[in-house]
Parts: sequence; structure tokens; C-alpha cells
Amino acid sequence: MRSAADYVSRRALGVDASGIRKVFDLAAKMKDPINFSIGLPDFDVPDAVKNVAIESIRRGDNRYTQTQGIAPLRERLRKDLSAEMGRDVGDVLITSGVSGGLFLAILATIDPGDEAIFLDPYFVMYKHLLTMAGGKSVIINSYPDFRFHAERVEKSITPRTKLLILNSPSNPTGVVMSEAEVRSAVDVARKHGLLIVSDEIYEPFLYDRGRGLPSAAKHYENTLILRGFSKSHAMTGWRLGYAAGPEPVISQMTKLQQYTYVCAPSPLQHAAVAALDVPMGDAVAAYRKKRDLVFDRLSRKFEVVRPEGAFYIFPKAPAGVTAMEFVAKAIENNVLVIPGNVFSEQDTHFRISYATTDEKIARGCDVLCSLV
Repeated sequence: MRSAADYVSRRALGVDASGIRKVFDLAAKMKDPINFSIGLPDFDVPDAVKNVAIESIRRGDNRYTQTQGIAPLRERLRKDLSAEMGRDVGDVLITSGVSGGLFLAILATIDPGDEAIFLDPYFVMYKHLLTMAGGKSVIINSYPDFRFHAERVEKSITPRTKLLILNSPSNPTGVVMSEAEVRSAVDVARKHGLLIVSDEIYEPFLYDRGRGLPSAAKHYENTLILRGFSKSHAMTGWRLGYAAGPEPVISQMTKLQQYTYVCAPSPLQHAAVAALDVPMGDAVAAYRKKRDLVFDRLSRKFEVVRPEGAFYIFPKAPAGVTAMEFVAKAIENNVLVIPGNVFSEQDTHFRISYATTDEKIARGCDVLCSLV
């Protein structure tokens, strides 16, 4: 007779449980830890947006929408993105978060054996979503500066390469690709006929650039843009993102959404239209201050690249210990951080999310520095 474990697929067994969630679960059992573990904004959804969501629920916007999302939101996003990119960005699909968009994008483009290239360190989902789709991750070392080096990428391209995944601003490093780096990525993609998947969920959080995010979509039509509201408006639990790009890809993603997520949450789509007109500059300014605070304190004791966006910093563990060993030591001292090998093929760095109060940032950084 089979045991229950015999029913589990090789696909499921090929995917590790998220190291972030393991630390998050640990945090729930600890008494008031300094929690640097998860990318959860410490501000709330703006009241004006909450009110529209409440009104939408009461009005009866509680049924399925079209799979691709409500027309007012899609049309507004297409207009705004096209103005930003200087061209028509293509079709728009409202997704269940950017994570949902990533899942649909990979399912829609990757056949078994196809390859997708992305930099190390990387957002944790990329590798595992490709595994689920039967694809192969081609992971390019970007240490020590975490920049995009076109020559490293081009050396790894094969006839099976289909996607180049870019993440800027980056989770976990906070690095933002420069205009020159974006153009070099586009040159590589155009030369080899690759689709660029541009994960731009942290696009609003830019600290040192006054003219917006350099995006591959400004230069290359075969770019799929993925953005959302989780970070910009603290809607992490609302699960609302969007994808914009070439019609053949978006149409297949839409079809796959029909058989997976069905549609993004209906009343929250109406609230998202309102969110697009709510300025979030104060939140970005507050996070710029947090970035300065965490970098100033940690750079006294750690080797660390200064983040330019998002709300993460990726310091190198002290000499003589692995990142895992240092993280265990930090947790013993009531500071929760994520080991870098969750995001990397290396065990040399650790990730801090500074999406918390300035007071906890200062205290937590002092504890970490005391452990060196």
C-alpha cells in the first residue's frame, strides 16, 4: 500500500520551502524580535484607497471580473506606462500580485529544457518557478558589485536560452541598473532574440535618481514589464499586480490566468485605479532616510554595497564565518535576518529588510555590529 508521501510529485519535491517563510514562522514564536526578515512595508494602505475599496464592496463589485481585469484599470495603466516608456507598451493584464505575474509569464514562455538567465543574487521565486515549469535556471554571478555585466551574461547564452530576467531595483541587494547597463542588456537580448522579463515591483523606491527608472521597455519591444501595488501602496495582502508587453505573450498569460487565479480581486482593482492618483512621495522619502541610516551604521563594520532602491541591503558576513553561521548568531540575539543563500548560490552575505521603524533599524544594526 502506498504511503501518503508516495503521492507527492517530483515537481513539488524539486522545490524547497522558502527560507524567508521559515524565518517568518520563527519570528511568530519569538518575543518582540527586531525583525529584518520580510519585505513588508511598515506604512499602511492610504485611507483614500481603503475607502474606495470599501465603497466598491458595498456597491456590489464582488463578482468575477474579466480574466484580464477591469477596463478602467487596464486602460489607465497602458496609458501611463506608454507615456513613461515613450511607446505603446502593448496589452495589459491585471495579475494576482507580481508573483502571480511571474508564474504566468514563465508558464506562458518556458517549455521543458528552455533556459532563463538571471543574476545572482536573485529574487527567490525565479529559480523555483522555472523548476516547476521544467525550465533551466542559468544563474550569472554578479558579485562583488551586484552590477549587470553583459559579457558574463553573453557567455552563458545557448540555443535553448529564451528569457533574460531583470530585477531593478533588486531584491535582495537594492541595486538599481544604470541606463548603460539596461542598454547593454537590451543589446544582448536583441542580438540573441531573447524576451526580457523586467521585474520592476520596487520601481517607486528610487533614492538617487531624479528621472525615473531605467527600463528595458523604453528600448526594446520584446520586454514584459511586471509591476504592482504591494510595495508602493502597502497592499501586500491585496495581491494586485500587472503585466504589460507583447500581445502574443499577454494573451497566453491571460488564458493561463483563466485556469489558475481566474482574476485578480474585483473590488481591489477598483481601488487600484484610485491608488494611481495617490502621491506616495512621503513614503519614499521616509525610506530614503531609512536607507541612509542602515547603510551608515552597517558600513562601519561590514563590507556592503550602498542600496539605490527597494528596501533591502545585502551585507557580507564577517570573515571566518558563513552567512548561515552569522545569521544563527543574530537570531540568538533576537535579530531576524535572512541568510543570503536563500537568494544566491553563495553563502557569504545576508539580507536585511529595513522596512521597519527607524528606532528598530538603529537597535538592530547596533546588535549586528556588536557581533563582528
